[in-house]
Amino acid sequence: MITTVVLIIVFIGMVYLFMQQPQFGKLPSGERLEMIKKSPNYKDGTFQNLNHTPSLTEGASFFSVMKEFMFNKNEAKKPDRELPSVKTDLINLNPIEDSIVWFGHSSYFMQIDGKKILVDPVLSGSASPISFTTKAFKGADMYSVDDIPEIDYLFISHDHWDHLDYKTIMQLKPKIKKIICGLGTGAHLEHWGFDAAKIIEKDWNETFTLDESFHVHTVPARHFSGRGFTRNKALWMSYVLQTPTTKIFIGGDSGYDNHFAETGNKFGPFDLVILENGQYDKSWKFIHMQPKEVLQAAMDLNAKTLLPVHSSKFVLANHNWYEPLAKITELAEEINISLMTPKIGEKSYIKEEAKFEKWWEFPKEILN
Repeated sequence: MITTVVLIIVFIGMVYLFMQQPQFGKLPSGERLEMIKKSPNYKDGTFQNLNHTPSLTEGASFFSVMKEFMFNKNEAKKPDRELPSVKTDLINLNPIEDSIVWFGHSSYFMQIDGKKILVDPVLSGSASPISFTTKAFKGADMYSVDDIPEIDYLFISHDHWDHLDYKTIMQLKPKIKKIICGLGTGAHLEHWGFDAAKIIEKDWNETFTLDESFHVHTVPARHFSGRGFTRNKALWMSYVLQTPTTKIFIGGDSGYDNHFAETGNKFGPFDLVILENGQYDKSWKFIHMQPKEVLQAAMDLNAKTLLPVHSSKFVLANHNWYEPLAKITELAEEINISLMTPKIGEKSYIKEEAKFEKWWEFPKEILN
């Protein structure tokens, strides 16, 4: 009995010490916390979704989900060989072209009206506080921070490990001019040494100007936040970015709800909407959309073109790695919407409709 108690105490101590590492960030305190407490979206000590949002569906539990994830024998959860990908020279892009390059999962680079924009960069090869877990697929991680030019605007949707990567963000620090994030996320960034003057930290339903003719409207998402055991101390975000010539919806993780239609009615139509499509499961259907819901959200937003992201780089769910892109491509053929499905690293033009090959249909033997 004494031995068991000692082992438990030692284990708890080890976990505590491990979580003191800087990568776990910092919870809001002081003036920041007092500002957060004034938010209409912060109640009972945490941020809240607009509507009731259980983390897990009825009948599912943390242990049942972990059991299914750890012991699921589906070998197609990750590709059995290197993904086809393209390496684009981002530093020497033609400065007058409006283009986007997806890095896999939810990380992407945009060049619009002369500004260089980065969203949720995870370039360290892992989406976990333990670097040898949740590893990127081969071929999905050919970009490094050295390949990234100076960034005018860095958007962070929320503080989960697969969207806010400590190693990447620290290496990018000298290249970033402005960071846009939700309330509470600034505590992590300042803890990591970022200049507070560079951080634009906002609540939902705020509007501000980045530079002349570059405006941002913050809008709700349906999700949660947290880098450790404590949840929902920082706000999860989506953004409407209005440039001199283009309107883009930058969507972070979100379950489906009426906030998409409300955003579409207020700010649409959009030249491009970027929505999370992947890492979904019946057990957490309220916080991640199924492909059919992604298309409905795009229609709610009055999208001209949809770029589905949040897939093809990490295993964070039980579906086949290629399923999100295969399903949404099949479903999109039934409606009048332009679908953008580039290879990882491939340059696409934001306002030019193009045909994309179904690059995920490899290896053929998996699909047959």
